[in-house]
Amino acid sequence: MKMKYLLLFIFMNALTLSAQKKIDVFFDFNKYDINPIAKQYLLNWIETSSDIEVQKIYGFCDWKGTNTYNDSLSYQRVQAVYDFLKQQKVAIKTDYETKGFGEDFEQSKVQAENRKVSILYGKIVIAKPKTKEAIMLEELNLKIKTAKIGESIRLKNINFFNKSPRLLPVSKPVLYELLCVMNDNPKLKIEIQGHICCQILPGQYDVSAARARAVYVFLVQNGINRKRLTYKGYGNTKPIHPIPEKSAEEEEENRRVEILVVEN
Repeated sequence: MKMKYLLLFIFMNALTLSAQKKIDVFFDFNKYDINPIAKQYLLNWIETSSDIEVQKIYGFCDWKGTNTYNDSLSYQRVQAVYDFLKQQKVAIKTDYETKGFGEDFEQSKVQAENRKVSILYGKIVIAKPKTKEAIMLEELNLKIKTAKIGESIRLKNINFFNKSPRLLPVSKPVLYELLCVMNDNPKLKIEIQGHICCQILPGQYDVSAARARAVYVFLVQNGINRKRLTYKGYGNTKPIHPIPEKSAEEEEENRRVEILVVEN
């Protein structure tokens, strides 16, 4: 009876360790099956820890018996705890770590404290969904890295005030994406190309060069070496859709900024 009270005291004391991301489950002498007190302790812990994930399970034994026997017994205790946790549908990392220390660890003078399994755990980390900006940056980076020299890539959502080279505020995320790509790819050299829409003949509203320069200036002001950059306006000479366009969507696709990969 004294041993049971001692074990119960140890279990209750170990409960405070759950906040430290480790709990200890104690076993009877020379046993690897989980006794009723240990089972109830585990059930209480599981009930209050639905958002955790087990990362490591370590087994230990007291010094009595041979090293070989105690190594085997510590692994049996680990397996018993693992099976119980799986039965209770506790989340366990796919690459969780197990180890049986046998008696090869710093032993407590209280032998009952050496016959245990330690469960190390942490909060389940739920990956946050990627933002739209992060996805666009990944896509642009991939296009750049796989682009061949001489290939043009359209910068989506680069917008300007009407008949002006002045960038709309909504263009800033795309400009910063391009800046990140230039920083991530230090060998990349590009020509920034401006295009306009709607005008069948060249006219006073050909702001394609000025718009390309606006992107160029942004990159230079944010630390990109100007030797990696050139810019050029193509006016209405390279439309995606025939001019006059048939819709606002076609106008927007013609009124664009592209980058030409010069060196990569």
